[in-house]
Amino acid sequence: MLKQIVYFLVMAAAMMTLSMSGILPGFSVDGFQAALVGAVVLALANALLKPVLFLLTLPFTIMTLGLFLLVLNALMLGITARVVPGLHLQGAFTTLVASVLLSLVGMIWNAVSKDDGRRRKRDRDRD
Repeated sequence: MLKQIVYFLVMAAAMMTLSMSGILPGFSVDGFQAALVGAVVLALANALLKPVLFLLTLPFTIMTLGLFLLVLNALMLGITARVVPGLHLQGAFTTLVASVLLSLVGMIWNAVSKDDGRRRKRDRDRD
């Protein structure tokens, strides 16, 4: 549970950083609360909508050798921006680049916070 809460905080901080840095002028977040709600809604969209859309668009994904998944990620971020007040996206390119950057942050977080059992084994061996 704590891991998911910290994940949402990391994603919200990534959204705020992306918004305040000015790297993507079409991406803006009105405040940390909007970013936090956006992180939760994005996670829900990825958990509920993305698997269904993945199955529906599987032929396109196969034909593009997986590159269509970038479009699906951008679509999930676009849906999130429409649902969450205070999260603004302008343009398809901005949405695509923002979704790639947020996906990278999520991948890095998952790699850093991954618990593959080695830590538990090490702690057990100490006792």
